[in-house]
Amino acid sequence: MTEFWLISAPGEKTCQQTWDQMMVATTRTNNLSTNNKFNIPDLKVGTLDVLVGLSDDLAKLDSFTEGVVKKVAQYMADVLEDSRDKVQENLLANGVDLVTYITRFQWDMAKYPIKQSLKNISEIISKQVTQIDNDLKARASSYNNLKGNLQNLERKNAGSLLTRSLADIVKKEDFVLDSEYLITMLVVVPKTSYADWQKTYETLAEMVVPRSTNLLFEDNDSGLFSVTLFRKAIDDFRHKARENKFTVRDFQYNEQEMNADKEEMTRLSTDKKKQFVSHMPGNDEGPLVRWLKVNFSEAFIAWIHIKGLRVFVESVLRYGLPVNFQAMLLQPNKKNMKKLREVLNDLYKHLDSSAAIMVSLFLIIIQQEYYPYVYYKIDCNLLDFK
Repeated sequence: MTEFWLISAPGEKTCQQTWDQMMVATTRTNNLSTNNKFNIPDLKVGTLDVLVGLSDDLAKLDSFTEGVVKKVAQYMADVLEDSRDKVQENLLANGVDLVTYITRFQWDMAKYPIKQSLKNISEIISKQVTQIDNDLKARASSYNNLKGNLQNLERKNAGSLLTRSLADIVKKEDFVLDSEYLITMLVVVPKTSYADWQKTYETLAEMVVPRSTNLLFEDNDSGLFSVTLFRKAIDDFRHKARENKFTVRDFQYNEQEMNADKEEMTRLSTDKKKQFVSHMPGNDEGPLVRWLKVNFSEAFIAWIHIKGLRVFVESVLRYGLPVNFQAMLLQPNKKNMKKLREVLNDLYKHLDSSAAIMVSLFLIIIQQEYYPYVYYKIDCNLLDFK
């Protein structure tokens, strides 16, 4: 269970006292949650109008950023394919696992300077996450095209004998080449009809060379036979073969074309592997995996900073000025989530002023959760494996 509740409550005489009260209520007599302080620096408050507008903007940015984080994580899983068990160990934030990053959260002053206004900080994050989203779309499109082209070639080389590429099956010596009169044709014959083929192929048309058939390849259902005949008999042979449920493949032996197909498949396969595995000494990560790791970390860090901004803004709007609240991160014990909610509601029910009750009724009408304290959920279950 990697769900966290990020909450805040106003400072009593001190913020430490608020923390101590919550700890007593949730851990001393029971085991409802594991708790950590969530450190939010002294941010610039600005005007009430700006805070109200920012509250709505941050909610949208929160949702958008969470979506980008999940998309990068899911794409990491798609790219790693057979190594999906290694996905989680690659989903890190600042080089540590997600739970460690959240529970030891420290504001990144370099990326999100607190001397800037709240609106400016939110715009910095928005631009950063939008850029990651746009880059992901471009990289995903390029990689998916590469993967799709490779899959199409693989399908051509692995399907039924009626449709698959024959380049890796036939050899030059299977054909009569450069003859003005003769041609070698390839026919797909069901396994149940081998005897019929051997009895009838010489009589399917005039001018079929006797004893010229050879079985070149077979799969579970059919065999690929060669047969040599005079060019002028091709149309008649095709027609009679179809009547007997034998399928003539449209195929002309061309060594250059077949080699080009093989080379294209090798190139695509190599290019795909390069995205996953680097050939640089001491570094086994390809550029796509490396990009996904770096930008997952960046997007996740941005997301948790947005949560911090939302807690700050909502706490000021609810609890007023001067800024005096304690942000707290709770990791609920899964079995006691309902009890934890009851304990928190009981602990903070005194925060419900008449104005807050009106807000509560409004939120109930629009079917949105409302609690007497500031509350946001952080769900670290980012992958949707089906």
